[in-house]
Amino acid sequence: MTDLAPLLDLNDGHRIPAIGFGTYPLRGAEGLEAIESAIRTGYRSIDSAFNYDNEGTVGEAIRRSGVARDELFVTSKLPGRYHERALALDAVRESLWRAQLDHFDLYIIHWPNPSVDQYVEAWQALVEAREQGLVRSIGVSNFQEEHLARIIEATGVTPAVNQIELHPYFPQVEQRAVNARLGILTESWSPLGKGNAPYQEPAVVAAAEAHGVTPAQAILRWQVQLGNVPIPKSSTPSRQAENLDVFGFELTPAEVDAITALGKPDGRLFGGDPTTHEEQ
Repeated sequence: MTDLAPLLDLNDGHRIPAIGFGTYPLRGAEGLEAIESAIRTGYRSIDSAFNYDNEGTVGEAIRRSGVARDELFVTSKLPGRYHERALALDAVRESLWRAQLDHFDLYIIHWPNPSVDQYVEAWQALVEAREQGLVRSIGVSNFQEEHLARIIEATGVTPAVNQIELHPYFPQVEQRAVNARLGILTESWSPLGKGNAPYQEPAVVAAAEAHGVTPAQAILRWQVQLGNVPIPKSSTPSRQAENLDVFGFELTPAEVDAITALGKPDGRLFGGDPTTHEEQ
């Protein structure tokens, strides 16, 4: 088993592993095998969502892994169609029933769904879910500064996490600064860029060669040193172990800056609703 990732403090007193395992679109027998493998490899943070239709698979993988539940940090996400307060609370309970868990360590709003404009109501529901003990920490995903300001003003509760698309071509410098100012931890979905991965970029190649690691490891280490929690996904045990093994070396400030400089004016991989084609 690869060494476990260190733990980071959240603004609500809980702690989260510094790297997580993304489960989209892992489901069924193959998904079960991949998620169980990840846990056995050493991942302790598992990221799911109502919209992934795999919360049951995640729960079964947890039970089969032999790792105690209190050693794991399990996340799921509220879909946009359930932002109405009562529906949101029911969705949290449905997620727990699917996974056969008694609580989630983190439950987040998958995206603000601004055209419907009920995300403040959804946030109020998550605050209530936390008070009821259904979840321990609450957060958001794909929220921008104006969305964060509204939910904080309405409830007085600041999200523990904002999970956003973030990779070398889309380093999210401004949004990371907003999150940091508010005391919100940044999680990175699609942390490697996936189909548009910058593995051949000179800055990435140079950093990888300097430290004797792969380009993917150099990028994940870049994420870690920026203070982000990346959530890579792989079904291959060797790649799972490789992605987790990024805590034994450190990039120089110049190497970090060079990878950040790969950012493009519109470096996003996806447009529209990020919940329908999220690829971590």
